[in-house]
Amino acid sequence: MFPSKKITSKHILSGLTLLCAGVALSACVTQPPSFGGGIDFRETRYTEVSAMRDYRDCRDMALELDREAQSKHDPAKYLASAQMIEKCEAKLGPDVAGVAADERMRAYALTVQNHLKGGNVEKARENLDKFTANFQGQDLYYADGSSFVQTMEVLLGKRGAGSVGRYSDANVNGELKSELRRVRYWERN
Repeated sequence: MFPSKKITSKHILSGLTLLCAGVALSACVTQPPSFGGGIDFRETRYTEVSAMRDYRDCRDMALELDREAQSKHDPAKYLASAQMIEKCEAKLGPDVAGVAADERMRAYALTVQNHLKGGNVEKARENLDKFTANFQGQDLYYADGSSFVQTMEVLLGKRGAGSVGRYSDANVNGELKSELRRVRYWERN
């Protein structure tokens, strides 16, 4: 006969621990790892980052034209700046249209202002319509708290004609309201 060995609770506990560890490790290796999602994500992210880098370089050149237009009071440079920002936006493409929406919104608002300053009122109206369509429900505010969208609507004649109070409900600079009312008065009298 074989010599008998006394089984203790220590041996049982060691055996159970070894069995549990074996089961746990075998459950972890049921499928080979998939790396496709990570690579696709990186490619998409790289595309977005590259597109935004190109957009920002383009926009910075347009902002430089805007600064020159302001210092020299040159309508042609205002128009050139607006057209350059439009090209920057067009190059961006639909794949990355949701990236950096706030800075793109500020840049596109500048196209509306610069077309107006450059004398192309019709293009300013068109860009304001695009702005409100692309950035639905969003607005920018000037330092005095007045609304960009409402100010441009007033300046571009997009608010309905009516009584002298037609600017009362608009969040527009007080001096602008006063000046527009003065002009309207002298047009009629």
